[in-house]
Amino acid sequence: MFLKIILKNLFHKPLGTTLSVTLLGLSTGIISMLLLLQHQLEQKFENDLRDIDLVVGAKGSPLQLVLSAVYHVDAPTGNIPAEEVEKIRKMRSVAQVIPLAYGDSYQRFRILGTDTSYINKYSGTLQEGRFFEKTLEVVLGATVAKQTGLGMGETFFGTHGEAEEGEKHENAGYTVVGILNETNSVLDNLLITNLASVWSVHEHEDHNESMANTASAGAATRAAPTPAGHDHADTAPGHNSAGHDHAHDAPAPAPIRAGLVPAPPSNGANPASPTPDPHEITAALIKARSTMAIMTLPRMLNETTNLQATIPALEINRLMKLLGIGVATLQALALGIMFISGFSVFIALYNRLRERRYELALLRSLGCSRLRLFGLLISEGLLLALAGFVGGLLLSRLGLWLLNSTAAQDFHLVFRYDFIAAEWVLLAVTLLVGLLAALIPAAKAFRMNLSTALADA
Repeated sequence: MFLKIILKNLFHKPLGTTLSVTLLGLSTGIISMLLLLQHQLEQKFENDLRDIDLVVGAKGSPLQLVLSAVYHVDAPTGNIPAEEVEKIRKMRSVAQVIPLAYGDSYQRFRILGTDTSYINKYSGTLQEGRFFEKTLEVVLGATVAKQTGLGMGETFFGTHGEAEEGEKHENAGYTVVGILNETNSVLDNLLITNLASVWSVHEHEDHNESMANTASAGAATRAAPTPAGHDHADTAPGHNSAGHDHAHDAPAPAPIRAGLVPAPPSNGANPASPTPDPHEITAALIKARSTMAIMTLPRMLNETTNLQATIPALEINRLMKLLGIGVATLQALALGIMFISGFSVFIALYNRLRERRYELALLRSLGCSRLRLFGLLISEGLLLALAGFVGGLLLSRLGLWLLNSTAAQDFHLVFRYDFIAAEWVLLAVTLLVGLLAALIPAAKAFRMNLSTALADA
């Protein structure tokens, strides 16, 4: 009976009730979404940063280096010589070095050349298949396998860069030999292979370009008059001048070793076609042996080499502070909306009190106590606040769903819809707003003079 009276009172003027609930829902929805985003981003940054004390790469923006090498959400700053990274590996203060080579992708998921220590760092386990053992074998992260539809034994071609419309490396196809279980880390969004595979793909491209240049030179030679004493029809750079035929215009590239540094290119490569140094990687993740090493290595490497070394934890903390300014501003805006919504609830309840003085007086005359009338109005305010909170939760989850549709495609970020501890605090604050808004009307109802109220009616 008591609840029925409350609901009747709330829906007596639906427009006012709807306005109050909408304002409360909008404010709690904004705050809830910001809390979820901040909580999950901090969790993801911390989870992906595990045991990575330093990141080494080419000179440039330290934050860009960290985002590209650790989180794989930005373009790399450039390539670095693998020999320099090998020197770092031999330092006493360095416990572990994980080399990374990337630059290609498949359906906007990055193809990463590294070794199995990278998978072990994120506690990666196989759902099916095995780890890569040979060149052009690849292991898929859980999210990659779900979204691309690739399965065991299938072959695909990588794309240069991270755009789907980029140039495909159709000369060398990767074969899927394993699929990883979900780790809720950056591992889920990668196609992982060995370093030799990444080098092999680009060496094939360079060799094809060299063959094309050589063929063009041969065509130009055939167009010119044949010198006396030569019986064969064409001559190209690298050809033997004896009178026998050649099946190829340029020698094949030397095979690649499976280690960190591949074999040097063949001496017969066309000098007119400059190629990237195959002894290069994109970045390296380093675990130091001590805190002192973490503090001294970046300065030493930055000052004595052409490399850039940065502490990723410092860069991420700086990024979170920058994001925190925007988050705090939006939270202040949402709190302002919540204050306005609380004021709206107060006005609605106060006006209803004036309109319902005769009804409340009748309830008193029928035996309803002052305390019960006080509780009636307090319950109305709390129920409005609770409805606004529930509506805010729905709005925040809708916002996350819309954000996921963009973030999952552009940044491979998927935000969960979990209820976090901070939202319990938000619930308490929302109910407090409803309580304060109803407190003055309830107090006036408690002090209402029964005879005066009936006489005024």
